[in-house]
Amino acid sequence: MDPEVWSRLPADLLDRILSLLPLKTFLRLAPTCKHFQSLTFSPPFISKHTSSPSPFSSFLLCSHPHFHHHHRHYPLYDTNLNAWRKASLSLSGPLLSRATLLSVSHGRLCFSLPHSSSFLISNLLSKTSSIVNFPVNPFPFELFTLVPSSNGRHYWLFMLCSSSSGSNNAFVYDSRLQLWRQFDRVDSVLGHNSLQTGVFYKGYLNFTTLDPLSIICFDLENGSWGKPVRNLPNGLTFARLVGNGDEKMFLVGGIGEDGISRGMKVWEMGGNGGGNWVEIESVPEVICRKFMSICYHNYEHVYCFWHKGLICLCCYNWPEVLYYKVSRGSWHWLPKCPSLPEKWSCGFRWFSLVPDLYAFV
Repeated sequence: MDPEVWSRLPADLLDRILSLLPLKTFLRLAPTCKHFQSLTFSPPFISKHTSSPSPFSSFLLCSHPHFHHHHRHYPLYDTNLNAWRKASLSLSGPLLSRATLLSVSHGRLCFSLPHSSSFLISNLLSKTSSIVNFPVNPFPFELFTLVPSSNGRHYWLFMLCSSSSGSNNAFVYDSRLQLWRQFDRVDSVLGHNSLQTGVFYKGYLNFTTLDPLSIICFDLENGSWGKPVRNLPNGLTFARLVGNGDEKMFLVGGIGEDGISRGMKVWEMGGNGGGNWVEIESVPEVICRKFMSICYHNYEHVYCFWHKGLICLCCYNWPEVLYYKVSRGSWHWLPKCPSLPEKWSCGFRWFSLVPDLYAFV
């Protein structure tokens, strides 16, 4: 089009035309002009791309020392195509040279930057990031959990920090206020399980405890701890919580005696938060035997998470993922990453990566 004609188009008409471009095409166009870049957050553009399904694939992201120490990349398994991507997620820059990936949620990646006493929150799709400084220094945190809001627009960071007296104080960062809050310690035994994260359900962040095996919850707004009236199923040897946002909560647990699991089952929290666990699935015996041989009954190495209708069961020392497709009631093994060497060490961390252009950081 003749530039003179193009330049005389009313701004709202131009914005409307550009909002009709396919999202991937627009994202390639946006960096060429500041005005085009600003349209990413215009009402027509937002209304179109938040009301329609995401045009991007969703991924299972694998983090392991072999990948990021040598090449600074993270292999991606495309769950839409059911195949490993040939191109990994590659990260570069001085801030990420010694960074540790802690959590991925709603398109946000959160890294720990211990050399600068801070966290880095990044949205790789919108190419935005922010730095959140540690509230105190040193800051030996654990049970780190990135909690998105119900609409995904803002987030909280939750973690425990051990004080010199040996107690655990809860710290919460609110991205809306850009403010840290510190709350009183929790007396329940959460255990030293760095793989456990909280599961947000009905306004509370839920954790499993070890001694006794139970559930405790934390109110992000007022910082209070409580024990919901949710009796765990009998005969559990270990328990892991899984949540799909704020809609449902699942429990994955081992069943056995004397602390040894002979089987695994999946439960769902009863409707309307009724407080009862309803059994929905039992892991087939052959699959269960393989999973138990993988973790060698070191259940602290087992962790779970939700990904687009899948309950994923992982082990810190094994490169495969066992997942349960809730809609079909079927179990599957994720194929081993082809770029992984034949000899590997412990350190596998898996994350659910669902790109979200409007996950503000």
